Order: sequence, then C-alpha cells, then structure tokens
Amino acid sequence: MSEHHTRAELFRSLHTPGSPLVLVNAWDAASARVVAAAGARAVATTSAGVAWSLGASDGDILGRDAAVDLVRRITASVSLPVTADIESGYGTTPAEVGVTTRAVLDAGVVGVNIEDARREGGPPLRDVPDQCARIGAVRGAADAAGLPLFVNARIDTFLSGAGDVAETLDRATAYLAAGADGIFVPGVVDPATIGALVRAVPAPLNVLSGPGAPPVGDLARLGVARVSLGSSIAQAAYTVARRAADEALGAGTYDALADALDYGTLNALMR
Repeated sequence: MSEHHTRAELFRSLHTPGSPLVLVNAWDAASARVVAAAGARAVATTSAGVAWSLGASDGDILGRDAAVDLVRRITASVSLPVTADIESGYGTTPAEVGVTTRAVLDAGVVGVNIEDARREGGPPLRDVPDQCARIGAVRGAADAAGLPLFVNARIDTFLSGAGDVAETLDRATAYLAAGADGIFVPGVVDPATIGALVRAVPAPLNVLSGPGAPPVGDLARLGVARVSLGSSIAQAAYTVARRAADEALGAGTYDALADALDYGTLNALMR
C-alpha cells in the first residue's frame, strides 16, 4: 500500500461523530506548517485564503493550475493528510471536474470539498442532478486512481439563504448517493439545527465554526464529526496586516505586532 493510500485511509478514519476532526484551514506552506506544529491531525486548505494569497478573489475565479500548484506546495510541506477545497471543481462540466480531481490527487491530497454554490449567475445553488454529476466525476476519478478519497459535499443552502433543513437533507441524500462521503453545511450555528442535521444525515457532518458558533466541545456532544474554521484564519491574518499598516502609517507606532510569532520560530518551521 502506498504512503498516499495510507494517509487517505487515516484521514477517513478521523471523521468520528462525537470526536470531531478540527481543521484550522491553511492557505500556504507556512500556515500549513504552523497548523501542523500546533498539533493538528490533518490540514485543510481554504479556497478563499488560497485565492487571496495568489491575487484573486474567491468564487471560482482562480484557475485550476494555480490552485493545484498551491495545493501541491502545501502537501509537500507537511507529513499530515491534506484535504483541498476545490470550490465547485474548477470546471464548467463534470468532465472538467474530473480533470481537477486527478490533478489534486497527483498533488497528494486525500480529500476534497466540492460545493453546490453557483457563482456564474442564475440560481444561487446548482440543480441537484448537475451537482450529483459533478460529485460522481470526483468519485470516478478517485476510484480510477485506486485512492479512497474523502469527498466532502458542501451544501450552501444556509449560506445562500436559498433553502432550509428539508432542502439540505434532500440534497445530502442525493449527494451521498452520488458518491460523497461526508456532508458540509456551513452557515449553521444554532445547536438545535445542528443536532437535527446530525441525526438525519447518515454520514459524517461537517460544520463551519468561528466567533458566534458553539465551542468544539459542544459540537462534539451534538455528534458533529468535523469542524472547519474556513477562511477565518486567513481573514484574521490579513486583519493584523491591515491594523499594522494603519497604525504605522497613522500613529507611527507598532502595537499591532506585539504578539507576533518570532522570526526564529517561523524560520525553523520552514527548514
């Protein structure tokens, strides 16, 4: 069994309801190593952070090649399993989504997030049959490669305001039948709603957390299997940059930098 296959099996095993996998999403090699050094069990990318770091906006704007190259840098920088946020697949057709999947597999990932948000106009969410075909393309590419890729199907019903629990569950059922392994429902922080989703979805449930969301311990008691911090870490990092710039260019002081990791610690992580 290859090392890649072993990491994929390990990553799959980390999705345990009640003992959630906590993912502090990274956007470059340095942030991935910082997260790994903190004791993370796996590393996930954030598509927003990746796009911003490469000079693009989030939302299927960044090209496949640039995204895959960045993912390859992250997988090469850590020994942990890496799962990649591939937005809606960096392709307009299921076949193109399959090409993306093969590329990120070659880059060393063991999991992907694929979302049903529609960024190119029209309704906020893709039609279910269209999204199922895209998920099927991801699963087909992974099966052809002989890798147990963990396919995390993101459902944007709550983020987009386009649906409710019932539609979320209908989509989850269809996506799991199409080949997804887990269901990701960002935008839900109400414990009762999270609990209802956990009970109704017959697969590991992933939620997006941050300020205002229940602590990890509470999510564990609700039966959540995966907790992602998403783009919030990158946003916080860029907030420090903005505060430091405002302060240096305004008051001429540097208090925003007082709690920074020291140069030696960061430099040692990159050796």
